[in-house]
Amino acid sequence: MIESAAPAKLTRNEGLKQASPTLAGTIAQTLTNPALDRFSDDDYEFLKFHGIYQQDDRDKRKVAKEYIFMVRGRLPGGVVSPDHYLVFDQLASTYGNNTLRITSRQGFQFHGVVKSGLGPLMKGINEALATTLAACGDVNRNVMAPPTPAMDSVVEHVQADARRVSDALLPQTPAYHQIWVEGQTLNLDDAAAKDFVDPLYGKVYLPRKFKAAFAIPPLNDVDVFTNCLGFVAIIERGELLGYNLLVGGGLGMSHGNIQTYPRLADVIGFLPPKHLIKVAQAVLTVHRDFGDRTNRKHARLKYVLEEKGVAWFRGELRERLGFDLEPARPFEFTRQGDLFGWHQQADGRHFLGLYVEAGRVKDTETIRLKSALRQITTEYRLEIRLTPSQNLLLINVPSSAREGINAILAENGITLNHQASLIRQTSMACPSMPTCGLGLAESERALPDILNRVEQELAAAGIPDEEIIVRITGCPNGCARSMMSEIGFVGRAPNKYQLYLGGNQSSTRLNRLYKESVKLEDIDAELRTLFTRFAKERTSAERFGDFCNRVVLPELEASHSVAPAANPA
Repeated sequence: MIESAAPAKLTRNEGLKQASPTLAGTIAQTLTNPALDRFSDDDYEFLKFHGIYQQDDRDKRKVAKEYIFMVRGRLPGGVVSPDHYLVFDQLASTYGNNTLRITSRQGFQFHGVVKSGLGPLMKGINEALATTLAACGDVNRNVMAPPTPAMDSVVEHVQADARRVSDALLPQTPAYHQIWVEGQTLNLDDAAAKDFVDPLYGKVYLPRKFKAAFAIPPLNDVDVFTNCLGFVAIIERGELLGYNLLVGGGLGMSHGNIQTYPRLADVIGFLPPKHLIKVAQAVLTVHRDFGDRTNRKHARLKYVLEEKGVAWFRGELRERLGFDLEPARPFEFTRQGDLFGWHQQADGRHFLGLYVEAGRVKDTETIRLKSALRQITTEYRLEIRLTPSQNLLLINVPSSAREGINAILAENGITLNHQASLIRQTSMACPSMPTCGLGLAESERALPDILNRVEQELAAAGIPDEEIIVRITGCPNGCARSMMSEIGFVGRAPNKYQLYLGGNQSSTRLNRLYKESVKLEDIDAELRTLFTRFAKERTSAERFGDFCNRVVLPELEASHSVAPAANPA
């Protein structure tokens, strides 16, 4: 008799979701218990679905663990109304560390929240008709969309579609509202709670997180190929015809685990706008049904696409939709990044792009950005849009308001003529130390020093005005999308980074590993060698990432020191 193999064991998270499908856990009970300064390890996983990460201040660990919370707002397309912004500003001052941090997915994060302030903060967000639901967890995260007002109406159309997709992919659990708005404790033994099944996600939600984004060529400001689900707008003569569907991107990996890797999404086909929601939900359910629930490091949709193939995926999508997508339409991305300073909108009004170092909206002794934004928003009632590169835009500004806004910014130490160098304008960093429990090396706090080194070595090589996209993450999860940059630093250990090279300006090519471990103090020497060669050997107008992809990385490939390029778009 041949015994069949035992079914693979599901991960701990799958058991937790199965036992508490409303995602309530015992959050409400712990929230009202003043004797506890933290939530249980089980509730830590449920909190993520509510947009909350339980952390501790790692700078203080030698004395004692001081538990704090990061709370992430869900803001589709990075759109922040003036009312929302003023509430967020006040809540950050009252319950957080008096900063707001722009995420790489166009949301706001509150940092440094202690448990006693968590309930009031969450209630304040929801009373302002905003939410944190599904900003984290095994669900669809914040939907990204181009934030910059254009010379026609397409951007606003795409923004509206992003909100539609965001709403359609939102989990329906009643626990979020009952805990954070009504202050109720759910009875986990209640049959309705135990038997709750989300109409889209099912009882156990997704195997891992799911990310969606919209892009409008030729600007790839959202890094659309890095998402599980991407929609590329196809426009003819100013009219939105529909979207090319992209599926299977993602950047996270684990050091030393070759079964984990960054991957660019595949182009699947074209769809008219009327099918947008149905297609988005169908792609999500493929992840729900085929994602690996036995290994969270192998649970992203990108591994389903890599292992089963695009043809299989198209067939699976056909079964769920009842029709085939049309062949993909031609498109081309040429650049990424933000616009800074004043620009005119199609309707004659203006928008202002403001540089925010590492996305941290705060006041310092010399630059009082948080105070300036509060005053501007109070006086002029402007909509704010957060960019995928962690900067922000003030939009719909009448001509009559420009002088007053300039004066407020100047009074708070903010100059518009030269907000930041080219290197800094295109840079990104994740928070990492001291709040993120996954951080292996400094990121946000190391960013200014590392960018100084980059600029110094460029000047020494005789190319001081070169634009190079530099991104830093404190671990290999890739939250600042360092694997898509021309120079990427990925935390390996304290003061040690992997060095990646070879991304491109259009964010359509993964970079590749150049050095496995570089000490912080050795970065200068590594860059000096590279920049010296670049200045001497580049072709006319060649960017640094393209030079590395053409010259430096092939040399390493020839010596078997670097892996060949992954699936380039």
